[in-house]
This record gives sequence, structure tokens and C-alpha cells, in this order.
Amino acid sequence: MTEQTAGQDQGPPVPVADVVNTVAGTVCRDTRHRIHYREDGEIRSLSLADLDAAAVRVAARLHALGIRARDRVGVMAPNRIEWVLLDLAALKLGAVTAGIEPDRHQPAAVLAEFGLGLLFTGDPHHVGDASGALVHDIAQVHAWAFDAAGTPADAPALPPHPGYDPADICAVKQTSGSTGPPKGIEVTVASVNRSLAAVQEMFDHRDGDNLLVFLPVRFLQQRYWIYSALAHGHDVTLADRVTAVETAHAVSPTVIMGVPGFYGQLMTRLEADGIPADPAGRGAAIQQALGGRIRYLWTGSAPAGRQVLHYFHDAGVPLHEGYGLNETCIVTKNHPGAFRVGSVGRVLPHKRIRFDKDGILIVGSSHPVNTRYTWCAPGANERVFLPTGEVKTYDIGHVDEDGFLYIDGRVDDIVTLSGALNILVPLVEERLRELPGVHDCAVFGDGRPYLTAVVSPATPDLDGEALARDLAKLNQELRYEQRLFAAVIADEPFSIENGLLNAQYKLMRTPIGARYAGDLERAYAEHRIYNDGTVGDAPVLVTAAAGPPHGGRTEDERK
Repeated sequence: MTEQTAGQDQGPPVPVADVVNTVAGTVCRDTRHRIHYREDGEIRSLSLADLDAAAVRVAARLHALGIRARDRVGVMAPNRIEWVLLDLAALKLGAVTAGIEPDRHQPAAVLAEFGLGLLFTGDPHHVGDASGALVHDIAQVHAWAFDAAGTPADAPALPPHPGYDPADICAVKQTSGSTGPPKGIEVTVASVNRSLAAVQEMFDHRDGDNLLVFLPVRFLQQRYWIYSALAHGHDVTLADRVTAVETAHAVSPTVIMGVPGFYGQLMTRLEADGIPADPAGRGAAIQQALGGRIRYLWTGSAPAGRQVLHYFHDAGVPLHEGYGLNETCIVTKNHPGAFRVGSVGRVLPHKRIRFDKDGILIVGSSHPVNTRYTWCAPGANERVFLPTGEVKTYDIGHVDEDGFLYIDGRVDDIVTLSGALNILVPLVEERLRELPGVHDCAVFGDGRPYLTAVVSPATPDLDGEALARDLAKLNQELRYEQRLFAAVIADEPFSIENGLLNAQYKLMRTPIGARYAGDLERAYAEHRIYNDGTVGDAPVLVTAAAGPPHGGRTEDERK
């Protein structure tokens, strides 16, 4: 494949609003706009002015504990208002916030690895352990921030804010460790400012908007929307994935920052409730479920299938998909006036992309997140960060004639059949997810004669015979090497709780394969190959760990 390029920077750099220093170094006096959040099972809210004052009080306590400019403050807890206050407090001291995945690390190890000055945890059992006075219960931040009446008291004086230079570090991202030890990357102020400027250019978040954030705020991009509220004057709501829909119904957001899995689950729930089939009726039902004021929906982090995208777009509720990595931040984004369903949008002005000779997407930036990991295994930097400063994504895709980028899968998603045919399985998985009984799926087949899948059922009482018939029909529409001649019906839906999806609802392909390895073997054994090397058209379905197969060949065919 020849090299292609898109999104080249044009002309001199455009001045960018310094959102980070605005949030960090100025007093917010906005009493009109608010942050809404859940506490003790109830929805509460603060004016942005009160949020800012509370953050200053927390900053004063951090300063008294020895935190200074460029020191790192770790937060290892689920979403809660204290998380937001700690992050804003660190900014007000010119310090660095490190978001750490909870329930996965020991405090002593995290303190040492990331060089933290303090660590706040949502697990009180970690407080007072071998890490000593450096580990604090995040619950105490509430008392630091609020008086007995539950409102911020007068904000104390802080030392003069040193101000961040564009190349300074303001956050540490901990990357996903699903394929190995987590890596740590330090984030430059310039990259945050430029990404926020690009979002503002596309979506113009403003007075009247309320942005709902429910993904973990340990992911830096989720905190962008809090910075946006303080800088641009709009509401913001903090929830979690369990209460996201309930919170949306209560506070009526105009924008929801979600992932495809969230919208897929909402679609399934609405269809189960028997919403009207016509687009207008469906749009009204979506709006009612989400509070009635949705301007648009944001999605990314994992591929969104066309079925989910059309479900919302055709109903008049835009679902705008984008693309980015921890190492690049936002690279492309669909937005009002420039979207194409199925694509991840056009390249942002400060980004540029190209494909190398192997078809792998390479991303460059005028304001990079960074050009290296600070914490990683040997060889990881060389694998991802090129000498040019670009990032090798290991994603495979293409750009259409109008400049819209399509992500077709990852190098890791290529399955090589025993006949040496290479199959990009996400394309097959997307078609399989369109079948009525399938909520999610993972396709396998490396070194095998044909593809198989593990199916996460849409309902507990999945009709296996019907699914086998639907799969046989789908096979007729696929290329021969893409066809699925056997599948396993999982014993429970893929979820974050059972470790088969990550926190961003992405498939955990390796754990799925390991958990259902024996069932996949049974499926292959049940669906034997003819002497001439061909495979029968009727797929075999087996139920995980028990139960007879559905469909497949007759006993005579198997001999």
C-alpha cells in the first residue's frame, strides 16, 4: 500500500485560548452555571463559582501537605465530586494530576512508580498502610472543601500561581493495561489547550449547554468538559456508567460523552420497551429517556457499528463518532455540518495522518501530547513513537475522497486462517452484531480453517435455532473466507464486571478467547470439514460449557 497523507497543517499556527491557565490561575465568578453530581444517592449541584472556591480550599490543604508546582498528585477512585476538586486544586498549584485505575494497584507501588507526592484513594483500607502519610482517603477532601452547611467557605489565599508554559506537564495518563503492564504518559499543556480549542470550534459549547460526563474521570479527556464549563460558561454533570441514564433523565443534558457500548445498551433497552418504529417516534423516545434536550451525542474510544449510528442519526438525534488514542488525544471527529455515518470524521486542523507501506495509520500533531512514555516496558517507546515525533497507531483504515477517515480495525484484529488468508475480523463482527439475537460478539480463527465467534446474547432466552438460520443467511452475503461456520453462545453477556469488556466497553478479546477456549474447541470438533477441504453451509452453534449444538450437519454428513 502506498503512503497517503491527510490533514496537513496549513499556514502559521493559530493562537489558541489558554484554557489550562484560565482554569488554574483565575478566580471563577460564574454563579449562573453549575456542576451537577451524585452524592449519597441524590443529585446535588454547585455554581461554578462555588466549585472554584472549593477547589481553592482543597489546594490550600494540598499546599500545607507539601505539594508544590510540578509535584504529582495521584487519584485512585471512581467518579465523585472530590475527584474533580483534587484535579482543579492541583492545577491551581501548578501541579500534575495522575489518574490511576482503582482496584488494580497497591498504593506503595503506585507512589514509587509515578513519583507521587500524595495519593488519594477511594478504598479506606489502603490508608495507613505501608505507604504511611502519603496515602489519604479521598472522602476527607469533602471536609476540606465545604463547611458544616455543605457550601464552600471563603477561599484562602494561595501562593502566586506560577503559570504553566505550553510545554509544561499538567497531567499523567495511565494507559490501558489490557495487553500488558499499564504505561504512563505525561501530557503537555499545549496539547490540552489545542484539543479543547478544536472541540470548541466544532461544537461551540455555550450558555444553555449541559455536558454529561459518566466515563471515569481518570481519563483526562473526560475532565476536559469540566475545564470547558469553567472557561466557556456552560453546565456540566458528573455521573457514572451505572447511573448515567437515570442522571440524564433528571438533569436534561444537551450533550452526552459516551462510548458505543452505552448507546448500544440504550438502543436495546428502548427496543425492548416497544418504542415506535418510525424515526420521529424513535427520536422522541430517545429524547425522553435522556432528559429531552439532547443537542448531539458524542462517541469514541471503540468502534461504533453502523446499526447503532443509524438508530440515532435517522431518529434526528446526532451521534457523532470520533477517533483518538491516549498518545494522540482527538485526531478526527464528525460534527454538525461535516459528518459521514460509518466514518470517524475529518482530521482536526492541528493533526495530520498518513498510512505507511503496511497500511498502518500514523498520526502527527503540531501540539503533541508527548513524544514518549515516561513509564513503560523496554521497547514500548520505540514501538509507538517514531523519530519524526509521530505516533504509530497500529490501526488500519482508509480516507475517502472527501477526507473522512474510516478505521477498519487493528493489526491485532487480523486473523490468519490455516490457508494463509488474512481476515480483518471487526468487519465480520459488525455484520454479526446486526443479527437479532446478538448483542455483542468476538470472532476467532487464527491458524484454523475457518472463522468462529463467541456470541454475547441479546436476551437470556436466546433462540439458538433462529440464530443458526440467521447466521446461515449472513454467510451467503459474506466472502467465503469471512463466513462463520461455528459459534459459541456465551453463558452471560459480555460486561465490565465479568472482565470481558474494559472500562470503555471495548472487547477484551484475549480474556474472551481464554474463557471460552474449550467451547470453541467443541464448536470446531462438531463442525468437521469435508474430505475435499470445504465446509458445509449450515453453521453449528454450541452453548457455552453445556448443551447440544444447534444447526450444523446431519449425522450422515459428519461421517
